[in-house]
Amino acid sequence: MDLPRHIAVIMDGNGRWAKKRFLPRMVGHRTGSENLKKLINDCDDIGLEHITFYAFSTENWKRSQEEVSNLMDLLREYLDDHIKNERDNNFRIDFIGDMSRLAPDIQTKMKYVRELYSTHRGIFVHIAINYGSRDEIRRAVCEITEEVKEGNLLPRDITEDTISSHLDTKAVPDPELLIRTSGEMRLSNFLMWQLAYSEFYFSDKLWPDFKIGDLLEAVKSYNSRDRRFGGRNEVK
Repeated sequence: MDLPRHIAVIMDGNGRWAKKRFLPRMVGHRTGSENLKKLINDCDDIGLEHITFYAFSTENWKRSQEEVSNLMDLLREYLDDHIKNERDNNFRIDFIGDMSRLAPDIQTKMKYVRELYSTHRGIFVHIAINYGSRDEIRRAVCEITEEVKEGNLLPRDITEDTISSHLDTKAVPDPELLIRTSGEMRLSNFLMWQLAYSEFYFSDKLWPDFKIGDLLEAVKSYNSRDRRFGGRNEVK
């Protein structure tokens, strides 16, 4: 099976998974976090190069203070687990989004995990935390504007590559495939620039139930599609 170089995943359905089982929402989030750990290693085993997970959006701050606080504590646990078990993991890991709003101890842990895993040679995992595509593009525009003000860039020289080079994903190939779980069919402010020519796959599975076999089904669907990038593939 031919694998895309980069798959993006919107992990959706933790709360509904818990509700179906008459459990607290945080049980769903914790189960989803465990599933994330398992799926990362499974994706490394099949040889995928890059995968990006949407973990916490700029809009998620609108949730109740209790849920946000619990999610931040779960993030701390997730990072501590990666620090503790670094020798058992082969993947590299990075974080995208605006880290400045996160608590200082979380920022420190994220920086440490990024450096700790930087010499690994497995799949490159990108986790979006406090990420929103509109905010990412806004931040990129601010950086480009500063370069113009400083005289290092002319407005007429701004290209698509210029914009891409100022995004959080500047060193990463654009995803060829987007997967969203739980049956929802929207981008939710995720990688809108990078997903311009990606194939979309929507799964009815709730995130805690989404396994490597489901991901391979998505890849199978991806491989069956005719990707033309706005052109036309002529039948000869």
